[in-house]
Amino acid sequence: TLMRSSAASDVYKRQGDECMEKKNEKEIIIKIEGEDWEKLLDEAFKKANRKAKIDGFRPGKAPKNVFLKHYGKESLYYEASNKAIEVAYDKLLDENDNLEIVTEPTVNIENIDDTGVTFKFILTLKPEVKLGKYKRLKVEKDKIEVTDEEVEHSIDHMREHYKENVTKDGKIENGDIAVIDFEGFKDGVAFPGGKGENYSLEIGSNTFIPGFEDQLIGLKAGDEKDIDLTFPEDYHAEDLKGQPVVFKVKVNEVKEVVIPELDKDFFDDLGMEGIDSKEALESQVRENITAQKEKKAEDKWTDDLLAEVAKTTEVDVPAAMISDEQNRMIKEYGQNLQMQGISLEQFYQFTNMTEDKLKEEYKEQATKRVTYRLILDAIIKEEKIDATEEEVNKEVSELSKKYQMSEEEFTNNFGTEMIKYELKVRKVFDLLKGCLLYTSPS
Repeated sequence: TLMRSSAASDVYKRQGDECMEKKNEKEIIIKIEGEDWEKLLDEAFKKANRKAKIDGFRPGKAPKNVFLKHYGKESLYYEASNKAIEVAYDKLLDENDNLEIVTEPTVNIENIDDTGVTFKFILTLKPEVKLGKYKRLKVEKDKIEVTDEEVEHSIDHMREHYKENVTKDGKIENGDIAVIDFEGFKDGVAFPGGKGENYSLEIGSNTFIPGFEDQLIGLKAGDEKDIDLTFPEDYHAEDLKGQPVVFKVKVNEVKEVVIPELDKDFFDDLGMEGIDSKEALESQVRENITAQKEKKAEDKWTDDLLAEVAKTTEVDVPAAMISDEQNRMIKEYGQNLQMQGISLEQFYQFTNMTEDKLKEEYKEQATKRVTYRLILDAIIKEEKIDATEEEVNKEVSELSKKYQMSEEEFTNNFGTEMIKYELKVRKVFDLLKGCLLYTSPS
């Protein structure tokens, strides 16, 4: 699609003729003139006239000849040229329907006057791909294995998720939660930020400065203690670096962390259908880990296959395609951050990152993505791979059920072209992997 709003206004900034036609680029001149240009100028006049301030006339009521005498016809060029871009691009597409344009074009105004406006469109075209070897590749899928230790670790993690902090009468031990009041003093004077009430401190978490948590071990609810400490030399507050202080501490409550046993209560809490014993849980967890590893191995295999094909493929990837992919990746990352309640601007601020730095970090991955996509398209074309209407309808039916949408709703939201392309890509990998079945390991 073509930029239509704010970006369109940038077109008015004439950039000269220094941009020469490069490989995978094509320059096309399109002129909007005659009745088409007059119509756009008239629309621009009607819009401008609504805000015009001309003595003796209410806004929008001044005759065109009066408006032009007051403001000049040139005042309409900016608005009319912005609208003309869309007309010109549609005309370009109609006259060049054989071009495969892969990124948003750059547009410059070459000339603009009473007779019309002339645009220079600089198009990035799909590059030629010279496929190398893509059949009988000696690339094998990684074998997967799920160990008993992995299953046990996963179950321990599930139990950890359901842990409870239970009040106990005994002394504080490592791993317990101490609910404390505390206040820090330097030379007998309380210092800012050194006070807290009913603060839950996990002993062994190293949340406080070194030595604080260790000196709480052995205390019980109701105990009070003065803790002598020295702040680290690299502490962030200049007035406390390396300084001896005293924390007055009172223990209000002691809690121990209770991790549930593999019993009926735990299985009920999990709410997993059919899981009512340790053996059933282990079986389900092993199945889940196997599926995760299988998916990871499958994804790596497809990536390895494309990497192997790329070794013997010749393609000059246009910089504009890489830049588009970098921007797409940044947008995706921003959306993921937004789901965590963080904006891209906040991310840049917290990490001392900039959009340009992030874009540069993505450059290698973006180049690979674009290259692989071009390779897939080339194989689809070479092998004349297609997806039938029946296959598309079946996929739409399955996906709409998965996302709990009607088929009509799914199609309206996502269309069928994306589905058709995904099916073609799937067939490419079926082709590559099918060839592998007859390849002996090297």
